[in-house]
Amino acid sequence: MVPGKILLKSGTLCTSVKERTKYALECGALLSIPTEFEFVEQDGVRFLVRILTNLNRKKVAKEKQEKQSATSGQEFNPFLPYEQDLFVADISDTHVCILNKFNVVDNHLLIITRSFEEQESLLTLEDFTATWACLADFDGLVFYNSGKTAGASQRHKHLQLVPLPLTPSGTQIPIEPLLSPEKFPGCIATLSKLPFLHAFAPLDPHWVQSPLTAGEVTLELYRSLLEAVGLDAKQLGAYNLLMTREWMLIVPRSQEHFQTISVNSLGFAGALLVRNAAEMQLLKDQGPMTILKNVAVS
Repeated sequence: MVPGKILLKSGTLCTSVKERTKYALECGALLSIPTEFEFVEQDGVRFLVRILTNLNRKKVAKEKQEKQSATSGQEFNPFLPYEQDLFVADISDTHVCILNKFNVVDNHLLIITRSFEEQESLLTLEDFTATWACLADFDGLVFYNSGKTAGASQRHKHLQLVPLPLTPSGTQIPIEPLLSPEKFPGCIATLSKLPFLHAFAPLDPHWVQSPLTAGEVTLELYRSLLEAVGLDAKQLGAYNLLMTREWMLIVPRSQEHFQTISVNSLGFAGALLVRNAAEMQLLKDQGPMTILKNVAVS
């Protein structure tokens, strides 16, 4: 399949994000959720754990969506159409970039398909081409929650992109001390220090220079990673995908929650989110790596 034309002009994404964020905050379209954070260490990883301080904004919006769905008889889709005040850039013929309306992390972007596709469907050449077009100008962590069990909250296919570093100090991504890339990009590996089923592949950061070619190579790697963890087009289950300019990681999922704590892809990057002090204490008592092991596949 030939991917659509890349519409995103090189070198413009970061500026567009800053300008649209300023505008969206001023007009009230962007409703950031405030958090505080702590570091919780386990198994050589200094996990960043954020605790929400105000969930009212998202709760009110969710109730409004549920009311709209009940009135129309159809499930509400915030991406079709997407909110124009959150629009950042056209990426390609098939994808656009918008701000995450209820962001916890500053400059949190969504890479969404123009037409509806299920969040549980396989990623495509167009998805990876759009992703590399963004990574070329925006050094960040891309992640994909494949289905509700993997932490997805919307059915419309979307990848997410958050800027690096994830933490104010230390490594750019908390889990990186356990990632030991092979010498050659494209080698499929398992990492002895990750205590759950996964597959890992180093990438070549120079691939950002050609998003079309990078998309093709990454698509093949993605398929190999799925196969390595026992997933394929005929037997696709829930999983989390994490990707930077330098590596890609896939983790199959067995459940969305550990007790009351919901985990999505960012958890496997070493960044977890809890809703209150009780959940923070639960996380400390059990250990963040233990929680990841429980929601993944051993």
